[in-house]
Amino acid sequence: METKKSTSKAVFSALVIPVAFCISILVYIFIFGDGSHFQDFNHNLAPNPGDFFGTIYKGGVIVPILLTLLLTVMTFSFERFFIINKAAGKGKVVSFVQEIKELLNANKISEAKALCLEQRGSVANVVISSLTKYEQLESDVQMSKEQKLVAIQKDVEESTALELPSLEENLGILATISSVSTLLGLLGTVIGMIKAFSAMSAAGAPDSTKLATGISEALINTALGIGTAAIAIIVYNFFTTKIDKLTHSIDEAGYSIVQSYGANHK
Repeated sequence: METKKSTSKAVFSALVIPVAFCISILVYIFIFGDGSHFQDFNHNLAPNPGDFFGTIYKGGVIVPILLTLLLTVMTFSFERFFIINKAAGKGKVVSFVQEIKELLNANKISEAKALCLEQRGSVANVVISSLTKYEQLESDVQMSKEQKLVAIQKDVEESTALELPSLEENLGILATISSVSTLLGLLGTVIGMIKAFSAMSAAGAPDSTKLATGISEALINTALGIGTAAIAIIVYNFFTTKIDKLTHSIDEAGYSIVQSYGANHK
């Protein structure tokens, strides 16, 4: 079951960018490039005054790439939002950890495990794994108390290590896009300015259409690049903060389990 889930997640991650690119191309050609957005219904001419879609179209070939990155950020943002919320479990994580600590202080291990089954999520998975180890060690007469405490702590660390990769999946893509989109926007800006200066340096009177197109291309790519980078940075920091809070809750619960064993066993 876990292998199937991992495979489906890998397939999803691999398909997001190609699908987003295809959608961006279609949007760029058939929506932004529609003749109704331009003078004389000709996309080679200047866009109609105040027409936003026509202006974006004049951003040039970098626009579909930036749209791809924007769609990718939006897709992974929704995907991570649902995954991380699911990992938190059904109830509030802070309340769950507090209840676990109270049950452990009362040495009610079975009740704590039942609460984990009710809560679900990554924090509950780590706690129930550690509590299972807790119960196994209670009947072990071979190990010393110190060895048992180390074993419980190790189980907490191993369970956490298994849960964290699923939470952090695709965040690296968001971090990369936050840098790449800015650079692509800058590239589009440079290309647009080259066209603008070429129009200005033409013999005779400068071609006002080419000049306007070059400047438009430069500004649109700058705006799309910076906007996409800003969104990617915001969602990346938002999700890493939520993961840090979950990790802190896991550490707090694991520390309570170790402390409980030390206090209730000689």
